[in-house]
Amino acid sequence: QVQLVESGGGLVQPGGSLRLSCAASGSVSSIYAMGWYRQAPGQQLEWVAGVANGVSPHYANSVKGRFTVSDANFSKTMYLQMNNLKPEDTAVYYCAADSNLYPRAWGQGSQVTVSS
Repeated sequence: QVQLVESGGGLVQPGGSLRLSCAASGSVSSIYAMGWYRQAPGQQLEWVAGVANGVSPHYANSVKGRFTVSDANFSKTMYLQMNNLKPEDTAVYYCAADSNLYPRAWGQGSQVTVSS
């Protein structure tokens, strides 16, 4: 199995920055893709950013140019650097990992609140 543990998040003012971390353990050698999702109150789960073997990181249009996902060496921690945060970025953020051996793994979620 693959296990994911998130850290980071919190409260930040508009225009501020935060960094989320996602540490993978277990069968990390079986991971071929990882990504970040978010869910705002009353909204559906939304894909934010992703990395995969041999593929450059890619982003949702809503965060492109503001968020950066680290190169996913899948044996280490993946980061999501979030700059110029906006109130509409407020959500619970989840990391996910796809493995060629096990079902998709999810982190526990990190609350990000952007408010003045």
